[in-house]
Amino acid sequence: MNRILVAEDEPRIGSFLKKGLSANGFDVTVVADGPAVYDHAVTGGFDLLVLDIGLPGEDGFAVLRRLRAAGSTLPVIILTARDSVHDTVAGLEGGADDYMAKPFEFAELLARVRLRLERARPAAADTLSFHGLELDPRTRHVTVHGDTVELSAREFALAEVLLRHPGQVLSRDQLLRLAWSDAGASSNVVDVYVRYLRRKLGAGRIATVRGTGYRLEPGR
Repeated sequence: MNRILVAEDEPRIGSFLKKGLSANGFDVTVVADGPAVYDHAVTGGFDLLVLDIGLPGEDGFAVLRRLRAAGSTLPVIILTARDSVHDTVAGLEGGADDYMAKPFEFAELLARVRLRLERARPAAADTLSFHGLELDPRTRHVTVHGDTVELSAREFALAEVLLRHPGQVLSRDQLLRLAWSDAGASSNVVDVYVRYLRRKLGAGRIATVRGTGYRLEPGR
């Protein structure tokens, strides 16, 4: 299930977008102020951002600039009451992938969301590698410095998520959702499988970030 972050400070519109996108099979989170939008978006836990420009705390243009400066490639659709050519150009040059002015037709927004997600979908998976750790999603073959390592299906799924986000802190809830789609499961499950992976991949590979989650590191 694709995860959509909606940045909208008007409760009525935010509720409308959450209801409509959820009804079409998306997992939707609505955030109402600029700093919180950035904090959510930069985690890497979302597939697309619908971004209002007139946000309190930090406007959408500033949020978008910060995201791109941080290296985020998250697809962004700007949704705003500002419809001047200047604002359109500013949004697109600032790193937005698309632009819609309010009022809007939900059917058109839905079509644009689906198009951006399709374009962002990765091509056939190649081997993932990070400092001597290699994983092939197609063959499910894993090696550490050339030595084959046998992983269970759940261990492999967790290792793949970590390898797709090297050096990035991922929360337990993110790992549950991204690796196994178990958003409702206990976060202790993640702790158990991290221990399993440490035994097989090396104790220094997965760092605990206290109070936050886990991060894949080069190891020793």
